[in-house]
Amino acid sequence: MPSPTIHGRQQLAALAAGCALLTVLATSHTAGAGPQSVAVSGVRQWTTDAHTTGAQLGAPAAVTSAAGPADTTVRVSPGLKFQKLTGFGASITDSSATVLYRLPKKDRDALMKQLFSPDEGNGFSMLRQPLGASDFATSHYSFDDVPAGQTDFALKHFSVAHDRPQILPLLRQAKALNPRLKIIASPWSPPGWMKTNGSMIDGKLIDDPKIYDVYARYLVKSVQAYASAGVPVDYLTVQNEPQALLRTDYPGTGLPVAQQAKVIERLGPALKAAGLSTKILGFDHNWAMHPFDVKAHVDAGEEPEQTYPFDLLQSRAAKWISGTAYHCYYGDPSAQTALKASFPDKDIFQTECSGGGITRTIGAMNNWSRSMIFWNLALDENHGPHTGGCTGCNGTVTVDSTSNAVRYNTNYYTLAHFSRFTRPGAVRVAASVAAREGDTTPLQASAFTNPDGSTALVLYNPATSARTTTIAAPGVQVTTEVAAGATVTYTWGRG
Repeated sequence: MPSPTIHGRQQLAALAAGCALLTVLATSHTAGAGPQSVAVSGVRQWTTDAHTTGAQLGAPAAVTSAAGPADTTVRVSPGLKFQKLTGFGASITDSSATVLYRLPKKDRDALMKQLFSPDEGNGFSMLRQPLGASDFATSHYSFDDVPAGQTDFALKHFSVAHDRPQILPLLRQAKALNPRLKIIASPWSPPGWMKTNGSMIDGKLIDDPKIYDVYARYLVKSVQAYASAGVPVDYLTVQNEPQALLRTDYPGTGLPVAQQAKVIERLGPALKAAGLSTKILGFDHNWAMHPFDVKAHVDAGEEPEQTYPFDLLQSRAAKWISGTAYHCYYGDPSAQTALKASFPDKDIFQTECSGGGITRTIGAMNNWSRSMIFWNLALDENHGPHTGGCTGCNGTVTVDSTSNAVRYNTNYYTLAHFSRFTRPGAVRVAASVAAREGDTTPLQASAFTNPDGSTALVLYNPATSARTTTIAAPGVQVTTEVAAGATVTYTWGRG
């Protein structure tokens, strides 16, 4: 049976496929003309819509004023502040690395610059990296594989050799292009010998203190090995999607709250003892428990843990947990605000999403998320390569396996509306939308103030008709039109 995550991803992929890819509608189509090269005076805009494809990214353009009364007012209040941003990006999975290394070095370098350079590209500033194989890998592997029936409590066979030829060089390159890049690391499975079924596919972590100890040491060694390879890990989760059961063809592990807490109780002190500043994020799953997951737990005779992140942050492990990681595949982003209200000193991160685009990104931002990380950075035209899992997931870019042609996908442009116009340390500020009575598809908005004092406002028009909109902020009053289906980032000010 397909996992709930795959089901959710394919639903979102189908939704995204129903729309054409986004592209830039700007006055200039010069490659690399990013926002940092534009002298901002007054209000400028950067627009994408759902009707054309393939153009190179252009510079922001001057706002065109609209005549007549506005049907919507968007008010930005920079004095009302919320969370700081850490970044936007995707994941250099084993599959993504394979695709990128098919490109000639010159072309690969150009694409990496387009993805990560803050001055000449999208300025991606966060990556979520699988520790070992995920559903997007060319083989199933951990960092400590031993023959069936054997164990390695001393971790004598630990090695990140699999990642050295492609994944680690790409991570170092991304870090060189954007020195403010942050890394979140997440395992899809512990080594099989730590699990009830002896396999990286499905099963659970063995409920034994010795296993909790060795798994914590395994994670610390993973962080140390990456750091030694020039890739410091800033955040760490202990299990991707711990509520998902019945994976049949890719790595995964069911990890109840009590077991995750026991691992973290050992991991926190072990990271500290090793002198590592890596922060732990808990949970790493959907806004709400998917009905498929609920049924799988019930069928296994288990009580579904519907309040997992709340329960984890009330456990003894909470002192070691910096924040909570969420995925976008099921539920509503308001779950993040509910958790933040209960635990205001804990951060919220969105660590995986594939499809759902701008609506889910704005929703995550407006509900305290410090990040938006989409899934694979790059895939081929067949949504691969991979050995299991989602068969319809898109990469942020698609690299054709025959021609090496690069296609920039919806997720690329969605992220660009934020990553090109905000910088790490930017603060989300209040953006309210006042629409006419009876408007069933109002504009969606999210706004940010950058460390240099500039402001970025992202608007999405989900309606099938254009909206005449007044943007009001201190020192700003402009009425303009937002096309049907368009996303627009407006910028103004300079520190």
